[in-house]
Amino acid sequence: MTILTPTNNTTSANSGVPDEAALNRMASEFFALVPGAAQAAAQFLPGFSQSNTPEAPPSARTPVHDSSSIQSQPSVSASGVPQNGGSSVAPSRPQAGGASSRTPYYFVGQEHGYPVADNNLDNLARQGTGAGTGKQTEKTSFASPGQDQLQRILGELYPATAAPVQQSGGSASQPAYYFQQGEQDYWDQAPRAANPSLAAPFDINAVRRDFPILAERVNGKQLVWFDNAATTQKPQSVIDRISYFYAHENSNVHRAAHELAARASDAYESARKKVARFLGAASEQEIIFVRGATEAINLVAQTFGKKFIGAGDEIIVSQLEHHANIVPWQQLAAEKGAVIRVIPVDDSGQVLLDEYRKLLNSKTRLVAVTQVSNALGTIAPVHEITALAHAAGARVLIDGAQAVSHLRVNMQALDADFYVFSGHKVFGPTGIGVVYGKKALLEQLPPWQGGGNMIADVTFEHTRYQPAPARFEAGTGNIADAVGLGAAIEYVERIGLENIALYEHALLEYATHGLKSIPGVRLIGTAHQKASVASFVLAGYETTEVGKALNDEGIAVRSGHHCAQPILRRFGVEATVRPSFAFYNTCEEIDRLLAVVRRLANNRK
Repeated sequence: MTILTPTNNTTSANSGVPDEAALNRMASEFFALVPGAAQAAAQFLPGFSQSNTPEAPPSARTPVHDSSSIQSQPSVSASGVPQNGGSSVAPSRPQAGGASSRTPYYFVGQEHGYPVADNNLDNLARQGTGAGTGKQTEKTSFASPGQDQLQRILGELYPATAAPVQQSGGSASQPAYYFQQGEQDYWDQAPRAANPSLAAPFDINAVRRDFPILAERVNGKQLVWFDNAATTQKPQSVIDRISYFYAHENSNVHRAAHELAARASDAYESARKKVARFLGAASEQEIIFVRGATEAINLVAQTFGKKFIGAGDEIIVSQLEHHANIVPWQQLAAEKGAVIRVIPVDDSGQVLLDEYRKLLNSKTRLVAVTQVSNALGTIAPVHEITALAHAAGARVLIDGAQAVSHLRVNMQALDADFYVFSGHKVFGPTGIGVVYGKKALLEQLPPWQGGGNMIADVTFEHTRYQPAPARFEAGTGNIADAVGLGAAIEYVERIGLENIALYEHALLEYATHGLKSIPGVRLIGTAHQKASVASFVLAGYETTEVGKALNDEGIAVRSGHHCAQPILRRFGVEATVRPSFAFYNTCEEIDRLLAVVRRLANNRK
């Protein structure tokens, strides 16, 4: 690995701001060499963790708590301050007498923190729960050799990048957030990425340091990851949690009396409980682990569909659907003689509820719709869709693959019969996904696959199956990645989905405004309710040409049909360029994308 230095391309191409992820690693290495410097760095450097310095590895038996010992996470306000009695504890906070506490956990002060897998893996770990509060902790002087040098380096690594906003009377105040003023004033008064944290209700720089891949360089440029609708990047806590599982807990689950089987089973079932909490499910027994949203939909088609859908019955989908929510129903309909009906969308890309009402009838058995379109970003009115389906006597499946990383969902409020998502779309590992199903409904469904783990008793004449969810989890599951998904969920909850939605909305509005200002750009999908996707085409260019030009500048976007050909053809195109945003992206990165698209537009053939 190449170590980047201040004289070695560590600044942004546009802003001159240091590449903080790379410089933070350098600072971490320096602090590790100076006695007493790490304590001070934990207070002066956002996101610096004393686990960067040498320490004993975590205990080989770090318990994974079950539901009886896990406390509900404190919610986080828009300012980043834990609510409901949650404490705000910085990593390795100095104690009385000068001693400092050491912990192998992320988010110290929480019983269900994640153990760090290795003391060398945590260089980019996030600061404690006080990030983004705007509150200053008590300064600790550098009581160690090298005081002047350390202070000088801190000043060079983290220079002030934006002046405070001036209010009436000439006094300086805290930086203003996006949408603090009315929508009309937004574009004139919102800051333009000189300091990306101005737009975030959390510490955006600390968050970015949690994702090691954001320090990568592509074609000599700092990576900009705008392909989040395809897959999201992983925070260090998720990487560490998976590594810790394989180092200390690896075993098959539910099948042995030995210690490692107990650890693995605890970790696996703890992840199930976290998913249930995340979705607002009534019970963890309503959570089935699968490989992803595609397998999840196929599971429902092969269990519910085969039992309850017959010849002449109708399945309703929308024009917005990903192929994964079309093809399994086509296969089922072909096998059963059922009929597929399609909800149309308007010219903005929003589903037409009045047309949907006309499709519902006594033959409707299932309505299967996406909550957020992966191609357009449209947020569908799933609460209304679900209520209307139930009034007609139909069941509902919601594809939440593109929703769970952007929006708060609650199964008790939504009342969907099935809800599915993929772990890799919500900052978790690939190869793990979830089916939520109402418990009473799951108990009526037959198994999908046969094998070990899902059986209660087997003879050569008869097999008796386990109750849900085990009945739908044949064979050895993806245990480690389920545990990693649990870590990702806690990371997202820690920041707060409301905070994420607020910031990502600002990013989307910023990008939309910028793209609309470029001659030749046509936005595909302009619904009022959208989430983090800005699909477009550029006159005179194939989408692959635009994608390649962006890649040359280190910017990753998706170009193609996004496995959603029917909805793109509704708008007369076969492919789009699709930048899609996450909470670790910044307006400065969007400026880089806009500069490339503007250059292409100016040089249009």
